[in-house]
Amino acid sequence: MTDRPCSVRSLVRSEPMYGTASTVRAFLLVEVPGPWGQDALRDARIPPHIRTALRQRCHALGVRPLLIRRHGRTAPTRSRVFLAYADPHQPWLETTQVDQPEELLDLDLDALAAGRTTDLQLTDQSLFLTCTHGRHDRCCAERGRPVAAALARSHPAESWEVSHIGGDRFAANLLVLPDGLYYGRLAPSTAVALATRHRAGHLDLSHLRGRSGYGFAVQAAEWFLRSELEVTGRRALRLEASTARDALTEATFVVEGRRWRVRVAREETPPALLTCGAQRPSPIPMHELLRFERLGEPPG
Repeated sequence: MTDRPCSVRSLVRSEPMYGTASTVRAFLLVEVPGPWGQDALRDARIPPHIRTALRQRCHALGVRPLLIRRHGRTAPTRSRVFLAYADPHQPWLETTQVDQPEELLDLDLDALAAGRTTDLQLTDQSLFLTCTHGRHDRCCAERGRPVAAALARSHPAESWEVSHIGGDRFAANLLVLPDGLYYGRLAPSTAVALATRHRAGHLDLSHLRGRSGYGFAVQAAEWFLRSELEVTGRRALRLEASTARDALTEATFVVEGRRWRVRVAREETPPALLTCGAQRPSPIPMHELLRFERLGEPPG
């Protein structure tokens, strides 16, 4: 069984995807055509002192650094840079281009980490970022590259390949910024349809892993509630409050003017090898829906 790719093993386990998105809000994207090493930023073709300083700053601030490239790895004359803040209600995206790697150290990552816009160009564009980081996990390359190619044809301006974003076993994985939406188990045709739906203001619940601005349990609660109410609008839900105690989480959402409370419980299945390169089994956290509760109207 262990010679099977991790994405196949995950399917055999019938492992659900909801509540599995990486929990991060601040993203730094730097265009580096590749190839990428096992650790994309550590091994990037950027002067060592710059990539070391960038990694240290990002780690200290809680900013997620990612490398991006256009499908086909065309080398640009200037490198595109994006700063994204995946606030669940007011996400934003800024961009610029740099001529020299040293300019990366001038980016205001302190503001980004705090959720404040900087002096770069704000854009209302969405980015469709397909993980193709084969040096990190073979499933990302084998399943991600066909998806990246399809999106490059259908949505060329918004589509990029991206380094490791987590959840290799759900390949092909797609991250949509600035919303912070993680999707998994995509085929080329479903990815193209998903991008088109996103442009129209809707989520694809059948492939949604979660929203990175929330913790795992709240991600799962959002997915359960959306699925129950058949609500797919990108801005249709607003988190009002959440509480957690031990393995139980309650999240209250406002949905189209109505309040709902969702209660979920965290459970763990027997340990499994979660990536193609995993050397030891790890537990798989999952979330079970306990109940929905319709509440009174929101104040005001």
